[in-house]
Amino acid sequence: MGAALTRQLSAEGHDLTVIDSNPRVLENSVERYDVMAVHGNCAAMNVLLQAGVKEADLLIAATSADEVNLLCCMTAHGLNPKLHTIARIRNPDYTEQIFKMRSVFALSMTVNPEKQAAMEIERLLKFPGFLKRDTFARGRVEIVELRVDRNSKLCDVTLSEMGGIVKCQVLVCAVLRSGCAVAPDGNFKLQEGDRIFVTAPTNTLTTLLKNLGIITRKARRVILAGGGRVSYYLAQRLEKSGIPVQLIEQDRERCLQLADKLPGTCVIHGDASNQELLEKEGLADCDALVTMTGLDELNMIISLYGRSQGVPQVITKMSRTENTGLLDILPLGSVICPKELCSNTIVRYVRAMQNQTGAAIAVHSIADGQAEAIEFLVDDTTLYCGRPLKELQLRRNVLIVCISHGGKTEIPNGESSFVKGDTIIVVTSDDAVLHQLNDIFA
Repeated sequence: MGAALTRQLSAEGHDLTVIDSNPRVLENSVERYDVMAVHGNCAAMNVLLQAGVKEADLLIAATSADEVNLLCCMTAHGLNPKLHTIARIRNPDYTEQIFKMRSVFALSMTVNPEKQAAMEIERLLKFPGFLKRDTFARGRVEIVELRVDRNSKLCDVTLSEMGGIVKCQVLVCAVLRSGCAVAPDGNFKLQEGDRIFVTAPTNTLTTLLKNLGIITRKARRVILAGGGRVSYYLAQRLEKSGIPVQLIEQDRERCLQLADKLPGTCVIHGDASNQELLEKEGLADCDALVTMTGLDELNMIISLYGRSQGVPQVITKMSRTENTGLLDILPLGSVICPKELCSNTIVRYVRAMQNQTGAAIAVHSIADGQAEAIEFLVDDTTLYCGRPLKELQLRRNVLIVCISHGGKTEIPNGESSFVKGDTIIVVTSDDAVLHQLNDIFA
């Protein structure tokens, strides 16, 4: 996660200092990015002083140990009381005390990649058919990802004809073709293998899937491969939703711990990559398979086997998504990367720090990181309020995809306009960062 944040924040022009106890990690960061490097223990006072903590605006503690992250934030805040601090806290045992003792630990924000991934997977299980879902406007608008397969009703259809097929209000804001993001117009013809990103009001998602002939009922039986933290958080959430869960874990001690903490989950001791075991547990008859072992390669193999057995919905957890070209050609279903979800949350916080007025409400990376979907609030400082969109000059590669007026959402056209209090969702594929809403105008 530290590497993902270094890449993202250095690309946005921030002055970064990276602390790590592993000199190889530091060498790699210095070679690839314009950053300062300090070798040492990030929770040690002398190391933090050497890194310039007294002049810093923000400290992000993302080591693999929760306790080190907490001590790092407390020490740094003691040296610089104006400092903002973000800590990665992953252990479920600390959840309650972190919430209640936030001020004691001097935390501005905490992030939990595994919990965030579990929430994202649960949302996908409620709407089989979508590869990814990003929510805006307090849950009223979503940008969803769909793959155009050979038998899809959208194959060889131009976007101007799409409305007659889906019969609901949607907008295709980006298309991934052969690994490259495209900003399409009405004449763009969809092809087999395209991944499309569709903006739609949440209440029309069922209609969208139904008219495309995709299963809309949520999963009724789920198999989880692997018993790590994401599996624990997900099983906990699915138990509350009343969805039967079978969790397969290879480590016997971990099985006993999970069985104790998850009384409503069927915990199975065994190897999730064992074909005989998967058949015995009824893989071919389950509604969804979620692969979450500690090895990306193993997750990919189990997911591919699940698809070959006709499992309707497959979700694959990946620790690394750098090789997006390879992932794009493999039928892995939805690919979830916890560190990317968390990095987006932290980047949103950083942008809000830079620009308290008009800062983004939500930031989501789409199209394999080649585009961003950003939500802004229209306030007193926003230009061109009340003017039709057809009269506005927007920056190159910026598209307004939704305007939310109070409780109503609108997929905009040239006559649409926005006023104070509205929220606007824009998609940009430009390298320049949009810190506030006025940055979208030419």
